[in-house]
Formats: sequence, structure tokens, C-alpha cells
Amino acid sequence: MIFVIDSGSTKCDWIAIDPSTGKQLFEKQRTKGLNPAIISDSDAFNIIKANNIIYENKLNVTHIYFYGAGCGTEKPVKMLKGVLQSIFINAQVVVKEDTYAAVYATVGVSHSPAVVCILGTGSNCSYYDGQSIDQKIVSLGYSVMDDASGNYYGRQLLRDYYFDHMPHDLKLVFKTRYNVSDDVIKSNLYKKANPNAYLATFAEFLILNKESEYVQKVIKEGMRIFVKNMILQYSEEIKTVPVHFAGSIAYFTQDEIKEVAREYGFTVGNFQRRPIEGLVEYHVQIAKTS
Repeated sequence: MIFVIDSGSTKCDWIAIDPSTGKQLFEKQRTKGLNPAIISDSDAFNIIKANNIIYENKLNVTHIYFYGAGCGTEKPVKMLKGVLQSIFINAQVVVKEDTYAAVYATVGVSHSPAVVCILGTGSNCSYYDGQSIDQKIVSLGYSVMDDASGNYYGRQLLRDYYFDHMPHDLKLVFKTRYNVSDDVIKSNLYKKANPNAYLATFAEFLILNKESEYVQKVIKEGMRIFVKNMILQYSEEIKTVPVHFAGSIAYFTQDEIKEVAREYGFTVGNFQRRPIEGLVEYHVQIAKTS
């Protein structure tokens, strides 16, 4: 049994496949996010153990391919790998940052060069040369970077709501849909865990109100900032390779991304809402050829 795992800060998807047939062995499992940069080893262990189906199959697993947020540096990778090996004692464990999940999910086994962007709870961008990833910008996390991500747009909406930049009719809708009490917001941002994931919960408001001129402006301004700060780091590469996108924010703002892409003159490639689906296909194909 192979576990293919895709984890963000909010949630973590687990899919078990039979390497000989490529078939999924049981229904996809979901746990809380396993971002080793923001949770402890004991938290990670308890999150995994809390899922009965995953834990009951721990001795049947031969390979684990884990792709996750917060796995871009050595220390958190070592911690998470240690937790996984302590549970799945018969498995070979590979832990890679979520950038590789986005690459494999959008590029596939062709291993064709591309610029690959992640627009989900957080955001990122890298160049894949067909073998390895070149990441020119080191992410400093949601409070400093993460342009055009879910938490970026959530922050923008809250700011516009409180600074009264949001149109009155949308403010009423926003207030009805979310608890916009200042005490609640500050508690979630400064006292509770995963403030980035909390901010990202507001981003759905953009998707639900895309017909609004205000919303269109917010989405495109965020995308332009992301393009200037991230995609244009690869100004030479995007002349000859496509730019792929992974993540729910990218998936639901495809039209806006394509419009901004035309402004900056790069070619948009594939969109993958859930990288886990492309990852499973990738590892199935790899298993068949190995």
C-alpha cells in the first residue's frame, strides 16, 4: 500500500493506492493540516492517530509520499518524517514541500519545464526544469508574503470592510455571512492557532460575489501583485514555458488569472484545484514504469 498525502495548513488529504493496480484502496481520508512549521511533533502524531482508518492500516503501508506546506527547510521536514516513521514502521517515507505536489500534479510524468504557482491558503511560485525546482524567493509566510492567496484576500476583505472601502451592499452581505466582531477577529488572529487558515476562510466571499466590480478589482489587484513579485522573477523562463496553477484560489479565479496573464504576456497552462488528484495519477504512472 502506498499513501499519497497532500497537506496544507488547514487540511491534509490521504489517498491509499495499490501500486500494482493503481486502484484506490479506500475512500480518501482527511485530517487536520500537518504543517510542521506551525505544529509540534506531538500534535502531528495525535492528528494522524485520531483517524481510525489511517491508523489501523499503519502496518500495511510500504511507501509514503508526503507533500506539504512548511516542508521547505530541513528542521520541520526532519520532525515530520520522524513522526511518520514512528507510526508507519514498515514504510519508506519521503517528505517534500508542497511545491513538488503542485509540480507533479500539473506537469505530470512528462516532466516538461514550467513555472508552477500555488494559490491556496498560502501562495508560492517556482521554476521546474524537468528535474528539480528553482525557487528564487524564500517565503516568509502569511504575515509578510503570500500574495493572491486565500489568507491575502481574507486580509484584504477585512481591511476593506473596516476601512469602509467595501461597497455598502456587499458590506451587509459580508456582515451577514461572517462574524465580523472585532473581538472575534482579534482572538482568531492573535490568540488561536493557524491565523493564516482563519483569514483564508473569508476568501470564499470573492468567489461567491465575482460579478461585483469591487470583487473583480480586488482579485485582479492581488493577481497583479503576485505576478510582479513572484512570476516575473522568471521573466526569461516564461517566454518559452507555460505557467501552471494549483490550488482552490487559482482554480476559481481562472478567468481573472488569464486576463492578468494577457496583460503581462505569459502563457497560462494547466489548473489543478486539488493537487492530490494529480499526485495520485503521477505516482500510479511512476509505479507502473518502475
